[in-house]
Amino acid sequence: MRVRLHSLKPAKGSSKKRKRIGCGIGSGHGKTSTKGAKGQKARSGYRVSPGFEGGQMPLHRRLPKRGFTPLRRVRYTVVNLEALNRFEPGTLVDKQAMKERGLIKHLYDKVKVLGKGKLNSPLKVKADAFSRTAREEIVKRGGEVVLSD
Repeated sequence: MRVRLHSLKPAKGSSKKRKRIGCGIGSGHGKTSTKGAKGQKARSGYRVSPGFEGGQMPLHRRLPKRGFTPLRRVRYTVVNLEALNRFEPGTLVDKQAMKERGLIKHLYDKVKVLGKGKLNSPLKVKADAFSRTAREEIVKRGGEVVLSD
């Protein structure tokens, strides 16, 4: 027998009819329409907010608060040594130069130079902070480290 579009059917037992609720007592799902007896859950528009526990104090309010955000924490934009290889030997690398080369987004960012990678040429680097390894690598290559005011 040849299979045609009009003869296609789902596999036996793979699909079943939808439950027709509220269609009278003969349907087997009349009267309460499978919602049980009275109460909030049987009403239309029933929905409780996430975390609601029936009036009981919810878990997120029973647990103690933890941690805190330090108000005076200094956040640095990180620039690695390997990124400074874009500059010509002997140039002054400050925030303005870093912004022009796309190393930082804003001039008001605090910049910290970290020691990832190798520096190829001597540079005069001006930043707000330096890691110990970055400072040692810059000085070893004959460059200069200057802290911003």
